[in-house]
Amino acid sequence: MKYLKLVLVAIPFILFSCSKGGDTGTTPTPTPPPTPTEADIAFKVEIDAKEVDYSGIVAALSTTQAINVNVTSTLPKDGVTIDVSTKKNADNTVVSSSSAASTTGATNAASVTSLAPGVLCTVTVTVTSKSKSSNSSTKTFQIAAK
Repeated sequence: MKYLKLVLVAIPFILFSCSKGGDTGTTPTPTPPPTPTEADIAFKVEIDAKEVDYSGIVAALSTTQAINVNVTSTLPKDGVTIDVSTKKNADNTVVSSSSAASTTGATNAASVTSLAPGVLCTVTVTVTSKSKSSNSSTKTFQIAAK
């Protein structure tokens, strides 16, 4: 009988010693997925399917010159805004200014307007990301109407 009492007292200790204990290790903190970075804006300005010589002077045949702004980088998810501003070199007055509200196309038609024959002007083309306003690029070239 004494032996049976000892076995009955030992059974609970045996059962509790075999149970699975709690995890003593730490749970790793999940790392958030990396946020995709937006490619820097890169573009070129073309007239008659040729890139503009940014160091030379473009000769426009009339008071309006059609240009294409071709975004060569990956387009931002929300598109870009294209601003074209033309100023006279002599007195820095604005001749014309236009803005494409938002575009998601790589090739974008624009125009330089209100050119006066024989007056040298500087055209500034700025392409800005709609999703990240600090991501922009600017190119300038000179133009004169014949």
